[in-house]
Amino acid sequence: MRLVQGSGAFFASSSLVTPLFLGAVAGGVASGRVPAGLAEGDLITSWVNPTSALGGVLAVLTCAHLAAVYLCADVAREGDTELARTFARRAVVTGLASGAVALAGTAVLHADAPELVHGLTHRALPLVVLSAISGVAGLGLLATRHYLAARAAAALAVAAILWAWGTAQYPAMLVGSLTVTQTASQPAVLSACLISLACGALLLVPALWLLYGTFQRAQTPQPDHRRPR
Repeated sequence: MRLVQGSGAFFASSSLVTPLFLGAVAGGVASGRVPAGLAEGDLITSWVNPTSALGGVLAVLTCAHLAAVYLCADVAREGDTELARTFARRAVVTGLASGAVALAGTAVLHADAPELVHGLTHRALPLVVLSAISGVAGLGLLATRHYLAARAAAALAVAAILWAWGTAQYPAMLVGSLTVTQTASQPAVLSACLISLACGALLLVPALWLLYGTFQRAQTPQPDHRRPR
C-alpha cells in the first residue's frame, strides 16, 4: 500500500512540475530573456520572472483541464455517469480558472512582455479570439454532456493559443536575438529531415492509431461459460 501511495505521489508531482517548468521556459523565451548562445542570459531571471510565472500557472491549469475533459468521455463510455460528471465539474472549474488567469495575466504581459502583447493584439488576434470561443464552447459542451465534442473544442482552444504565441513573435525565434530564417539549417539538411520524418510517419502513425483505438474501444463483457450447478 505504501508503495502504491508513493508511486501516486511521484506521478502527481511530475504531472505538476513538468507543465510548470515547460510554461516557465516558454515565458522566458516569449519575454525575450533567452538570448542566443550557449549558457547565455541570466541564470535566475531568465526563468524566474513574471511572464515565466504566468506561463507556468497557465500550463498547469491547461493540462489539468485537458486531462479532465478527456477523462469524461472515457469514463462515460464505461457507463460510470456519476464519475463522468465529477470530471466534467473539474474540467469546468479548471477551464474557468484558466480563463481568469489569462485575463489577469494581460496586465503582467503589458508590463513585462510588451512585444508579445503587441503581437497577440494585432497579428495573432484572430487566433486568440478562436481560442476564447473554443474554450467557451467546450465549457458549454461539458455542461450538456457532449464529452466527445468537448474534447475537440478543448484541443482547438489550446492549439490556437499556442499557434497565437508563435504568430505573435514571428519572425523571431528568440525574441531580440534570432529570427526563424537565421536559425534554419541548410536546405539539404532540411530536405533530409523532411524525408526521414515522412518515412517514419508511415510506420509510426498507423501504430499510434492502433494503440489509441485499442484503448478507446469500449470494453465488452465476456460471456460466462461456467455450467450451472
